[in-house]
Amino acid sequence: MYQQMIFVNLPVNDLDATKRFFTELGYTINPQFSDETAASVVISDTIIAMMLTREKYAQFTKKEIVDATKSSEVLIALSAESREKVDELVENAVAAGGTISGETQDHGFMYGRAFDDLDGHTWEVTWMDPAAVQG
Repeated sequence: MYQQMIFVNLPVNDLDATKRFFTELGYTINPQFSDETAASVVISDTIIAMMLTREKYAQFTKKEIVDATKSSEVLIALSAESREKVDELVENAVAAGGTISGETQDHGFMYGRAFDDLDGHTWEVTWMDPAAVQG
């Protein structure tokens, strides 16, 4: 059965630092789709973050590339299997050089936190009680 995938393309200032950051979070870099201008960060079987140097990213758009530390164009949201996994991923991101973004959201059935990566891209990590989703 076909599974649709998502490829998120993000501009980065320091590709080597970005690769270190995401591997410290437990993700892998797919060398088949990585080179000196791009790193293919495998988030899951169906989610790939393509981290591109700003020069490489510019080849795909005629628009101005924003500085994500000053402007926001996208919020990337990831699910987590538990509240503890939300905390673990965010704490690992901070330990790897990221920063906390916003306040912890705790609604009982749903829990979320967010971090900004080294380039200011915001990653939201959320857990939702499966019972709340079903019904």
